[in-house]
Amino acid sequence: MTERFHVIPAAYVLLTRPAQEAEALEVLLNHRQGTGYMDGHWAFGAAGHVERGETVHAASVREAAEELGVRIEEADLVPLTVMHRTGISGEPIDERVDFFFSVSRWEGTPSVQEPEKSAALQWFRLDQLPEPVVPHELNVLTGVRDWALEEITSFGFTPAEAQEQATAAGRQEETNDPSHP
Repeated sequence: MTERFHVIPAAYVLLTRPAQEAEALEVLLNHRQGTGYMDGHWAFGAAGHVERGETVHAASVREAAEELGVRIEEADLVPLTVMHRTGISGEPIDERVDFFFSVSRWEGTPSVQEPEKSAALQWFRLDQLPEPVVPHELNVLTGVRDWALEEITSFGFTPAEAQEQATAAGRQEETNDPSHP
């Protein structure tokens, strides 16, 4: 019999704005630190678990306020994709469903609200992303950039994706090693 597991839902919010240069788009990314997961990588501006009894839309609004200090409306959330993903351990905690949204309208100025988890926030042109970016989030960002993002995606199930995650995790471990310069 196949073992059942609990799926962990998460909400991701990508703030977008037109770039100053012609038809380019800028996205707000967060430089992760102190979380134990993909520290030193760039990630969506706001993301987090959906709490018990909370809708994914409400979670997105909450995360944007908690992590960026901005107010967004549920009606302004634009769905990008839903991603079923797994990590490299094979443990049930690694089975997730992620809901990705973009938003181009908000109140307030985005700023780091959790300095223990975020080293910086920075705007990047979608066609000039920094390195490294959390692998499954890079998958979404490149899909948006290339106009090739499917409504429902998966990540981490192929050998290439598993290797990409392992490489990123190794980079993280190296970065978090206090003896490493």
